[in-house]
Amino acid sequence: MSNWEATRLVTAREIKVKIRDKAFLISTAFLLVFAIAGTVVPSLIGGSASSVAIVAGTPADRFTTVGLEVREVPDAAEAERLVRAGEVDSAVVDGVVLAMQEAPEEVVSALSTAPEVRLLDADAVSGALAFLIPYLFAMVFFFTSLMFGLQIAQSITEEKQTRIVEILVSSVPPRVMLAGKVLAGTILAFGQIALLALVSIGGMRFAGGETSGGVSLLNLLAPAIGWFLPFFVVGFVLLAAMWAVTGALVSRQEDINSVSTPVQLAVMLPFFGVIFLSGNPLAMTIMSYIPFSAPIAMPVRLFTEDAAVWEPFVALALLVLAAAAMLVAAARLYEGSLLRTNGKTSLGTAWRSREALPR
Repeated sequence: MSNWEATRLVTAREIKVKIRDKAFLISTAFLLVFAIAGTVVPSLIGGSASSVAIVAGTPADRFTTVGLEVREVPDAAEAERLVRAGEVDSAVVDGVVLAMQEAPEEVVSALSTAPEVRLLDADAVSGALAFLIPYLFAMVFFFTSLMFGLQIAQSITEEKQTRIVEILVSSVPPRVMLAGKVLAGTILAFGQIALLALVSIGGMRFAGGETSGGVSLLNLLAPAIGWFLPFFVVGFVLLAAMWAVTGALVSRQEDINSVSTPVQLAVMLPFFGVIFLSGNPLAMTIMSYIPFSAPIAMPVRLFTEDAAVWEPFVALALLVLAAAAMLVAAARLYEGSLLRTNGKTSLGTAWRSREALPR
């Protein structure tokens, strides 16, 4: 069996085990419910459009253009009756607005003569979105890297603790096992994010989300999401390799936290950096080229249109090089610590170790 066939076998095994895990299925369902709630529920809570009754012959365009539901009536008496009966929210009769208790601001605005407005930057991102989008990108990458990465580490430590790893390495080289576990984790993480993205996009289409300039939010997000996907995949591979080494360095599940500080910092510091420094152009530019923060910072800069056309290509190339270097280093550390079951293994010992393992 070739290394590629063995990698596929390990990858398929890891995926089958994970998709049968109740915790994984519950977390995926929770994320999907959260995505639906965040995009669809606000529009449902907002209720339907306000309704206004107008006498036949009155122009309805000024009301429909602002989203009001128009109902034509034959005369003023019928319009007043509908308002009193609660069948419409308001009515317009001979230039007078009829309502029960509160003045309908939408109707008053529609009847008012507004000055001409010329937007110099109609596609500008509102202040709320400027905060929310970096937060969402950071949250997705943070929780996915932390959750799936920790699961990779726990899976490797469990195999060491139960001594199953000794059976596995007799048939599959350690480097192949590492590649299969990283590949399986990447596929599962990407699949979960893809599901989340599809649900969110469907929810935004249902809710009809637009910016203040009337531009579709999806159109503004498209370039950032398009670049976030490759940055996410490569960035996750980088961190997954680190998590795999973390799991190989210990022999008990209880010891994972004691050796996982470096990889946890590599996940948490970029998250908080983007959250708190998203309004600092210089800091965001620097983080766009640091491998651990680039998967978050560069898509955010693309969303806010602060990045030049060539920048994501350079940042992604640097991230690919960093991930490749990390995989090479992780393979050596993984190989040097996988069969050590007598407690924790230091990085130095794992790096120098040359055990008689199949390659």
